[in-house]
Amino acid sequence: MAKQDYIFRYLTIIKKLRRSGEATFKEINRYLEKESEFLDRPFSVSNRTFIRDVNEIRGLFKIDIQYDFSKGVYFIADDQQSDLNNRMLESIDTINSLKMVSDITSYMFFEKRKAHGTHHFYGLLHAIKNRVVILLVHQKFDSDEPRERPVEPYALKESKGRWYLLAKDRNDRRIKTFGLDRILDFQPTPGRFDYPARLDVNEMFRYCFGVINPDDEAPEEIVLSFEPEQGKYIKSYPIHESQEILSDTAKELRVKLTLFATRDLVMEILSYGMAVKVISPERLVREVKAICKKTLGQY
Repeated sequence: MAKQDYIFRYLTIIKKLRRSGEATFKEINRYLEKESEFLDRPFSVSNRTFIRDVNEIRGLFKIDIQYDFSKGVYFIADDQQSDLNNRMLESIDTINSLKMVSDITSYMFFEKRKAHGTHHFYGLLHAIKNRVVILLVHQKFDSDEPRERPVEPYALKESKGRWYLLAKDRNDRRIKTFGLDRILDFQPTPGRFDYPARLDVNEMFRYCFGVINPDDEAPEEIVLSFEPEQGKYIKSYPIHESQEILSDTAKELRVKLTLFATRDLVMEILSYGMAVKVISPERLVREVKAICKKTLGQY
């Protein structure tokens, strides 16, 4: 069996237990057999092989599948559903769908877009893991010429379908984000660096919409009112992890966000058009109103 078949089987087992909460070995194997027929992959396993799979899943994905002897079922203990594991599960569904039919372009229509620089992943992750200073060639959108600078790569951050490199620019000692799609090239240098002991990337972007993190501002409580129809989308796909529903009626969905009121957030609010109204803070109300007036002035 190909190595990728093992990985797909592990992820299928995880998906089954996440969907049902718990299941007997017979129920899990029945699900694997069904997926085997559907995807034309050898997923069905013996009890002995399944126990080995459980150990492999624990080692590879840090997901602990345990057995409840009183009920005779398997379940995932303390399932954190990490972002990485969720993304891998999404990927397996996409890959399996792409392999279902020979002429996939007759059934699936992809957004035409420029590559997002993911071909840089391996080299950048290697530099991050091994604390290697790299010479980065990056071209900003507002610049006609690329710039070359030595940076200390710390992490990769995703935002709205784009990937960014979080790194310290050794020229001015500031931590910045560089869009991977704007990286023209990079080369490792003999230099090494120590990863900042107090750097917490999750905390750094906790109150950010996008990758703009103002140094001299505090996050604000932002209240938005959405029309009911738009509200359904906002509930199913929250604007930010801090989103909290304040009221949900036939007339409106009102939510509260705790965020920096950055340009990125303003653009996101404006993208909802008439379906949204900023309730507070007043400063954000004035800013959105001014932009709307200026936009109308162009017509």
